[in-house]
Amino acid sequence: QVQLVESGGGSVQPGGSLRLSCEASTIILKIYTMGWFRQAPGKQRELVAAMTVNGTANYTDSVKGRFTISRKNPNKAAVYLQMENLKPEDTATYYCWADPPPFFPAGAQEYWGQGTQVTVTS
Repeated sequence: QVQLVESGGGSVQPGGSLRLSCEASTIILKIYTMGWFRQAPGKQRELVAAMTVNGTANYTDSVKGRFTISRKNPNKAAVYLQMENLKPEDTATYYCWADPPPFFPAGAQEYWGQGTQVTVTS
């Protein structure tokens, strides 16, 4: 059973930093696009950042310049999110996500982590 295990959430003051980590239980996910979604109470889940296997990254506008996604781990399928200058509006549960490559059969499964809470409050 494929699992995505997240760590690194917590509570910080505005302007603070956190680093989220997500490691997959199988190296096969190295060829997946991996990234992070978040969901705040009462709001829809939104894509925060994602990175393809070749290193192409994209970010939602509200985090550009503050968050950095990376996948630098030669031995594991992993994704990291460095979050700087955190704002109260970044408060949410953050979910790791892995999406199969386009050449996989239609309907191939995507994977989700269990979520890690990020709270930004003074």
